Amino acid sequence: MIKVCYIITKFDLGGAQKVALHIANNLNKKLFNISFIAGIGGILDKEVNKKLKVYGLKHLVREISPIKDLKALFSIYKILKIERPDIVHTHTPKAGILGRIAAKLAGVPTIIHTIHGYGFSDKHKWYLKCLFIYGERFCSLFSRKLIFVSKENIKKGFRYKIVKKNKFMLIRAGIDTNFYKNFIQSLDLRKTIGVNRNTKIVVTVASFKPPKNLKDFINVARIVTTNVKDVVFVIVGDGEQRKELESLIKKFNLNNKVILLGWRIDIADILKSSDIFVLTSLWEGLPCSILESMCCSKPVIANATDGVKEIVANNETGFLIEPNNYKQMAEKLEYLLLNENISKEMGKKGFNYVGEEYDINYALKQHENLYSRLNKK
Repeated sequence: MIKVCYIITKFDLGGAQKVALHIANNLNKKLFNISFIAGIGGILDKEVNKKLKVYGLKHLVREISPIKDLKALFSIYKILKIERPDIVHTHTPKAGILGRIAAKLAGVPTIIHTIHGYGFSDKHKWYLKCLFIYGERFCSLFSRKLIFVSKENIKKGFRYKIVKKNKFMLIRAGIDTNFYKNFIQSLDLRKTIGVNRNTKIVVTVASFKPPKNLKDFINVARIVTTNVKDVVFVIVGDGEQRKELESLIKKFNLNNKVILLGWRIDIADILKSSDIFVLTSLWEGLPCSILESMCCSKPVIANATDGVKEIVANNETGFLIEPNNYKQMAEKLEYLLLNENISKEMGKKGFNYVGEEYDINYALKQHENLYSRLNKK
């Protein structure tokens, strides 16, 4: 039996967490023994602890903190010495660096990391960007395989000298396409939020963190609601910027137009109830929320960044927008809100676009084959 230990920063409702947990929960139990190391305080902690063997670490946090990071590194090392896994598979930037260093020190024979999107961008301060780049370069030296969810991130990896030709592969961040494509709606979101049946719903799903750029979503709402009647904007998620976003909503007098739902697990119901999906992220790997929306036949308007450009066909399944250009985003959104037939046609094309390549069960098979192959070498 192959022992696989996953390391992830926190069990939130993000794409990286969804992918890692689905793979871990559905690997062949006769062939694989699974454990997790993760920071505590995620929304999925209770659920995950019921199903999987989890080591929770209070010092494993997203923020760079030299003292906490050293403590987390030492704790991961000690756990790996006890568990003695055949494979360590890390996810998310912070866990990817600390986890791989600890795994190397602990003598783990096979170390794998999935890049769901880099921990750095041009928006970061130069020294933080350099820290992540050199951290990724260093850890790639003893990574047997780097898994990428988008081709754009592979290109970026070569540009920053993180990737070597014989060490990477593409495995898409998948979703359960069959579930979303055949989902029968049971929740009427319009009743839940108290709007009439003719009100259009624009939705986004994102954590309240700077990379998700939700201030632009609120600015889009400010512009669109002055020109289009009977439309509301719904944000599914939560996080560190909640007070900031609430203040912006209040400042623009959008309390009845922008609704914060918090974290929800009934995403399929919410997407089915909505009309258009919007994503304002400044950088992404391959956003599962876009794939979920397309499987629910919703047109997508999103910033043209990273893997987004690989799944949204501009002017066909939605619109790609220059990052930070919320005025252009508002213009395209108004166009779809006022042209329902075009909006629905784009949604149908998106539905047909998402095939096996983006299915989580296809990704599961790819992971099983990879683990088995690397463990034999």
